[in-house]
Amino acid sequence: MHIDYLIQMANDIGAFFSSESEPSAAAASIHQHIKRFWDPRMRAQILAHYHDSRGADLEGPVLAAVKLLAGEQQKKAAQ
Repeated sequence: MHIDYLIQMANDIGAFFSSESEPSAAAASIHQHIKRFWDPRMRAQILAHYHDSRGADLEGPVLAAVKLLAGEQQKKAAQ
C-alpha cells in the first residue's frame, strides 16, 4: 500500500478520535485502533515511515500513537 494512503488513513483515524479530552487519550485510542485493525504489513509500513522521516505528515496524536507502536516494536526486538 502506498505510504501517502496510510498517512491519510492514520490522520483520518486521528480526526475521529480528536474529540477525546486529552491528546494522550486520543493517542492511546489511535494506537489501539491501529494495533487491532491494521494488517501487520500496514503497521510495518507506517513504522518504517516513522523511522525514515520521523513521521512526516502525521498529525499530533497520530504521531504520538505511532511513537507508541515504535516503542513496543523496540521492546519486542530487545527481548
